[in-house]
Amino acid sequence: MPSTRTQFARTLRRNETNAEKVLWRELRNRNLNGFKFVRQYPVGPYITDFACREKALVVELDGAQHAENMRDVERTRFINRAGFSVIRFWNEEVLRERDDVLETIVAILEDRLTEACDATRFSPAMEPTS
Repeated sequence: MPSTRTQFARTLRRNETNAEKVLWRELRNRNLNGFKFVRQYPVGPYITDFACREKALVVELDGAQHAENMRDVERTRFINRAGFSVIRFWNEEVLRERDDVLETIVAILEDRLTEACDATRFSPAMEPTS
């Protein structure tokens, strides 16, 4: 029997938003410049929307309920400490500005965007502390 977390991830995949469907079509099967993405990837207690494990990048899509949400700030910090960079997009950005969203993701994957940026909602991975 699958774990509770696996069952939850499957439920998320079955109930994906329109924005998640649109972005997954672009990311799946190495469609985005040959980079492999998975969806509903677990990082600690969290299940992320999309992840490129090779480049340690998590892509999160947010609806209006995520505006100014402190839990998302903590979630991003945890994922950063786990060694993943996080880029967040609003659902509407994916639906209305898909090409710009994809270009931003590629810029991160190709190490052209490496610094934290509030405008793009990008948070690079943290260096492990000893």
